Amino acid sequence: MKRRVVVTGLGAVTPIGNTVEEFWSSVKEGKVGIGEITKFDTSDYKVKVAAEVKGFAAKEHMDFKAAKRMEPFSQYAVAAAIEAYEDAGLDMEKEDPFRAGVIVGSGIGSLQVVEREYEKILTKGPGRVNPLMVPLMISNMAAGNISIQLGLKGKCTNVVTACASGTNCIGDALRAIQYDDADIMLAGGTESCICPTGVAGFTSLTALSASQDPMRASIPFDKDRDGFVLGEGAGVVVLEELEHAKARGAKIYAEVTGYGATGDAYHITSPAEDGSGAAKAMELAMKEGGVSPRQVDYINAHGTGTHHNDLFETRAIKLAFGEAAKGVVINSTKSMIGHLLGAAGGVEFITCVKTIQDGFIHQTMGTKETDAECDLNYAIGAPVEREVNYVLTNSLGFGGHNATLLLQKYEG
Repeated sequence: MKRRVVVTGLGAVTPIGNTVEEFWSSVKEGKVGIGEITKFDTSDYKVKVAAEVKGFAAKEHMDFKAAKRMEPFSQYAVAAAIEAYEDAGLDMEKEDPFRAGVIVGSGIGSLQVVEREYEKILTKGPGRVNPLMVPLMISNMAAGNISIQLGLKGKCTNVVTACASGTNCIGDALRAIQYDDADIMLAGGTESCICPTGVAGFTSLTALSASQDPMRASIPFDKDRDGFVLGEGAGVVVLEELEHAKARGAKIYAEVTGYGATGDAYHITSPAEDGSGAAKAMELAMKEGGVSPRQVDYINAHGTGTHHNDLFETRAIKLAFGEAAKGVVINSTKSMIGHLLGAAGGVEFITCVKTIQDGFIHQTMGTKETDAECDLNYAIGAPVEREVNYVLTNSLGFGGHNATLLLQKYEG
């Protein structure tokens, strides 16, 4: 028998708020966190804007010495994890630490430390490279640092599936609890690669928007969309076995009832043109959760703002939902915070939880007019306020990774 899994804690570091409360308040205000890149000189770069985290000081969230041994992607992850842990009211002195684990992923890890240390090799020689270069750089260190900071001794892994990393991590954490590998899992994603290498690489791939207008740069499903905006941050949630949560009197935000993961087996950057891979992920999540397309109130789309993603994801929704596709409300949180890559799924999962709680589906900011084939309800022009019982959240990653989670209002 699969065990039931609920959400009991939320933590976020984003371009529009460094706590869940700040983030969600900004979402409700329709705040866009995109602006001119400040992390390096973009004079020679075609792309000038990104969605940077603002006002984050690691020492305010964790021990200063520990923070110095972490790159920003790990710092964001630890800060979000501590917020989620405290929000859940956890006390490891009252828990079996081997029944509490971490699955937090990053698509890239730290490009910045590679840039810094390679420059040292060129100018000062290989003997001057930081001894901590490798543990600072590698993507699993977000999960490792969370485990160390919070004393979580259970399953500790990370899934690296590019832009699907956060959603796959939460899906794997769901499975760990469902099948009794753990009672508590901290799960999600983190990313920080707004740096010369990151921006140059995605620009050469023609993936990034060249717009310099923050309100018209990340415009998912819009007929004038020209790419995504690079973002950064972290989203970490506490998943918990239902009876365990009830026994300790935890507040329950929502229940996670379905997970679907597929591979397109098609192309290294483009989703399958017919949307079949993403559609199957949605179908699998709905099947596991025992819901029909007509019962789903809202889809938090991957919605990157690239031509291919938005068109093919729309086709996927039509394929998975059939006639019900016209009735579901869809939006893209990336219209406010840009594309957080490996962290996107974590932050967007939190958006879904808060949407269920408040009955508030935010609008897709900046998007004005869709093209002919993007013809579904993308919450353009105004938010939608209604009761929300069932939600799907999609993440699609380079390499053809498709991941979908189904959340529902907790009914006891």
